Amino acid sequence: MEKRRIAVVGATGMVGRMFLNVLEEHGIEADYALYASAKSAGTKLPFFGEEHTVLELKETSFLGQGFDYALFSAGGSISAKYAPLAAASGAIVIDNSSQWRMDPDVPLVVPEVNPEALGSIPKGIVANPNCSTIQAVVPLKVLDDAFRIKRIVYSTYQAVSGAGQKGYQDLEDGLCGALPKKFPHPIAGNCIPQIDVFLDNGNTKEEQKMIDETRKILSRPDLHISATCVRVPVYHGHSESINVELERPFDLAEVFCLLEKAEGIIVRDDPKNSIYPMPIEAAGTDPVYVGRIRRDDSVENGLNFWCVADNVRKGAALNAVQIMERLIKGENK
Repeated sequence: MEKRRIAVVGATGMVGRMFLNVLEEHGIEADYALYASAKSAGTKLPFFGEEHTVLELKETSFLGQGFDYALFSAGGSISAKYAPLAAASGAIVIDNSSQWRMDPDVPLVVPEVNPEALGSIPKGIVANPNCSTIQAVVPLKVLDDAFRIKRIVYSTYQAVSGAGQKGYQDLEDGLCGALPKKFPHPIAGNCIPQIDVFLDNGNTKEEQKMIDETRKILSRPDLHISATCVRVPVYHGHSESINVELERPFDLAEVFCLLEKAEGIIVRDDPKNSIYPMPIEAAGTDPVYVGRIRRDDSVENGLNFWCVADNVRKGAALNAVQIMERLIKGENK
């Protein structure tokens, strides 16, 4: 059998390097080509025991190359231009930017939640959701299937790595007293209730992404959702307080049981012993962690829980690789 060919676009970035780590960890051997901007071309990256030279991404990069898959994490403008070129060459593109997420002809996929969406890929492009959305919908899907969700209120506490290497550097530099370059205010010792730009409705783009993407992934276009997204001085791991109002009554023990059995979730909930999910423990790991599960008695059928995951792994690279693994599995059926 001919060896599978895979392109990684944006290979030198934070998520791109995580792509390589996850692909190697999962043992997905293939004929790989790594691409980045002209500035990063020529960089040598260790991968599968070899040194790979990063190539410059060009309009001709995919012509006649026979790629089966292309993993993109190079920003929306790059994806807008190059993802269709990769797809036209015959590759299935899995894109980590926001460029294609709300396109009705592009499936927006979290494999534990809506793998059936991969049954139709008309543009040859699959979108990877926003990092904060990915970890939230994994437990929310469980609750929606069992009790049907009426309303969601998100409050997020998002790590600086969600803003890429520059965000990470702002925290590093800020701890030494330097002024911020990426964020509008110092992040060291601070919380910034703004992620991305503000929209006319008062939401930031990050908040609107969570609302729109959750509706699309859960196939609930009219679901009532509110979101407030905050950047916090944590390097890795997004934390989320999620409040849901359910349409049907629930037994708390059943909620625990359903979440404990769900794919991709680890329940850490022992408040008497101060056990609950924290980003310092989630960093570098794959699961979505859920804890602080309790009733919200202020509304009928209300539930609160706390959700944590590594935003660069599950929130980006791992989810994309899991999508590709599902598609590869489908090839072999």
